[in-house]
Amino acid sequence: MNKNIAWIDVLRVVSCFMVVLAHCCDPFVAQFTNNESDYMAAIAWGSIVRPCVPLFAMVTGYLLLPITTGTSAFYTKRIRKIVVPLIFWSIVTPFLYFGYLSFFDTANPNIVLENFTIEATLTKLYTFVFNFTYDTIPLWYIYMLVGIYLILPIIGAWLNQATQKEVKVFLMLWGATMLLPYVKMFAPEVGYTGNYGSMDVLGVCFWNPYGTLYYFSGYIGYLVLAYYLKKYPLNWSFTRTLMVSVPLFIVGFLITYYGFIAVGKVYPGNYEYLEIAWYFTGINVFMMTIAIYLLIQKIKFRESKVMSRVAGLTFGVFLCHFFFVQVFYDILYPILNLPSYIKIFIIALVVFVAVTALVWCLSKNKYTKKII
Repeated sequence: MNKNIAWIDVLRVVSCFMVVLAHCCDPFVAQFTNNESDYMAAIAWGSIVRPCVPLFAMVTGYLLLPITTGTSAFYTKRIRKIVVPLIFWSIVTPFLYFGYLSFFDTANPNIVLENFTIEATLTKLYTFVFNFTYDTIPLWYIYMLVGIYLILPIIGAWLNQATQKEVKVFLMLWGATMLLPYVKMFAPEVGYTGNYGSMDVLGVCFWNPYGTLYYFSGYIGYLVLAYYLKKYPLNWSFTRTLMVSVPLFIVGFLITYYGFIAVGKVYPGNYEYLEIAWYFTGINVFMMTIAIYLLIQKIKFRESKVMSRVAGLTFGVFLCHFFFVQVFYDILYPILNLPSYIKIFIIALVVFVAVTALVWCLSKNKYTKKII
């Protein structure tokens, strides 16, 4: 779209800051029982900001759907814009970590220095074609986004001729997939013993990762939902939106927060299980996401050149902020004599401002702007 949309600009900036804040929680969460105040504050902030990635996905759906160009033109324009930054930061970020950790000790318990030797760093320069590494954790979203862009023209062609009822059916089936992690978790309580050691459900097992609702699952649902709400707006008053959104967010947050705590007590230190309550495609995070989306959409923001400019930098901030989270955590954590929940927020704010300034500088050069 040529014209900036004020509430979309706000949503992009809010979502990006939430991503930064989420990653600033990581070293605090990693404290576990070593520092309970750090751990609990990080769980609270981490739970509040879980809608960050789903909101980004909904912004993408709102702006790109329906697709009005041909498939070839869409691929050429969109995928090129994210593949170049993906390659660049997958190569550069490991060197940033290697250089930093070679000269400075780290207070982050997630860091294992053996993973940042020159040999390990050089290996990362080509193995990123398989997947992201610790150094490039935020880039998991870019791998996913490439897949979204590949399927979007196909989904878009269907949306162009689908009826409202047909889109509703898709969204309802997608909603059901958000319950599956919890079905899998609680199935053993009613006697389910799995098969051949696998505790997955609906046909998923060691030799088949594609279950019943696989083709309705994932982030594509957020894009379709954004398209649906744009084409078939709710037309609620602000009061009604507020009365629905606030309780929805609170309930979603409570499930997310206490779910993480409960799983942490049963499986302390096990990130695979801990992340279940924080799944971006979990029903509780969806509740928080849709609450924020509806509320921000309803607020009548004035157009702001500053906000639009910052919104235009958010993709670059997303790409390169993670390294700076490490740096500013090491610098600020020892000197901030403040409660943990305030300390986390201040570190996130400093990172966000510093990285936004860096990305703005990069955007001023015709060559470096291609990587952000």
